[in-house]
Amino acid sequence: MIKGCKICGISDLKTLNHIVNHPYPPSYIGFICNYKKSPRFVQLNKLKELLNINKKKSKFVAVLVKPDDEILEKIKNLSFDYYQLYDCSPDEISKIKKKYNKKIITAFTIQDVKDVEKTNLYKDVTDIYLFDSKGYEKSMSFDHSLIKNIKLNKEIMLAGNIQINDDLDNFREIADIIDISGGLETSGLKDISKIEIFLNKIKNLKNEN
Repeated sequence: MIKGCKICGISDLKTLNHIVNHPYPPSYIGFICNYKKSPRFVQLNKLKELLNINKKKSKFVAVLVKPDDEILEKIKNLSFDYYQLYDCSPDEISKIKKKYNKKIITAFTIQDVKDVEKTNLYKDVTDIYLFDSKGYEKSMSFDHSLIKNIKLNKEIMLAGNIQINDDLDNFREIADIIDISGGLETSGLKDISKIEIFLNKIKNLKNEN
């Protein structure tokens, strides 16, 4: 059942203001905090500027790939509600969660069933499970049938090259939250017209639940 969405890779104030003030805002908004390979990476000073707004109904998410103590200390006072963590062990996540008192989205990059089976190790430290492709900064897909029958005790977020013209209804049985980034871009920049289409499609899906 689709309950909401996440728009990820926000890096400019105009787009951010548009989506937080939208009639059907995303449940979550993601910012790339330490992965410099991503074209959506945001420097710390810019991050502070972006997050200095009223987030209204959305939750702010710090997207972090195996973060070190330095970046965690630098962002600890910013208005993030969730840390989305890639390439971290359950023990590392537990320590981060306890020290910084944040909710955790654990990101699993999926290629085969072994990647899916790892979720069992994270059940005590995860608030939301995110299933993504191995692409990281590249928009790549993965075989959604790998997670179709998985039973988890928390909400599931689905990412991995999702496009606005996809039939989002197909994701109902495997996801609670749709996570999209590159699918809302034109020439590498967030496109307001695509955001409008996507947020309205999510609104319609929620109304059909």
